[in-house]
Amino acid sequence: MATRVNPTRMELTKTKKRLATAIRGHKLLKDKQDEMARRFMFYINRNRELRLEVDKLLTKAMQNTALAEAQMGKSAIFEALFLPSASGKAEYNTQNIMSVIVPDIKVLESKSVSTLPYSTSFTSEYLDRATLIMKELMPKLIELASVEKTCDMLADELERTRRRVNALEYVMIAEMKGTIKYISMKLEDNERSNLTRLMKVKDMMKEE
Repeated sequence: MATRVNPTRMELTKTKKRLATAIRGHKLLKDKQDEMARRFMFYINRNRELRLEVDKLLTKAMQNTALAEAQMGKSAIFEALFLPSASGKAEYNTQNIMSVIVPDIKVLESKSVSTLPYSTSFTSEYLDRATLIMKELMPKLIELASVEKTCDMLADELERTRRRVNALEYVMIAEMKGTIKYISMKLEDNERSNLTRLMKVKDMMKEE
């Protein structure tokens, strides 16, 4: 780029102004990248916490279900859980994180007549435990899905921002600095040439 421009003072001034604008834009993008990375790490840590909680609860639920099945049999468990006596609702919203619109899902309080969705008269205590664990697990599963989607979206935006920061720093800004250096050198060469010519003219006039 530097060899294609017209090496004039006007071009030098224009390029310096463009460089100043590019440097400001680079700083803004870099600040955005740093803040987004901070937010991204928050959601990554939350994702890790939720996954550990979910895995722990799932393991407990499966263990208690297996023990309940050993006591009651599959058909009795199916019969106890066949008719749900509770209904659950989730509220879907979005939130803006550094211009990225991410999901924000909240589980609303379920409306149920009892804590357990069946009569406990003929069921195993292990089934009761498994059912209560699953009730605790559901909001965490939904939050986990929401957080994982947020992580994916922030990761994509972070990568796009990183590419833009690098393009500004290593391509656009570097080229403009090169252009400024090239024009400055050309102008200095021209000034030296003009000075040399003036000195020669002055010498010639003295000789006359």
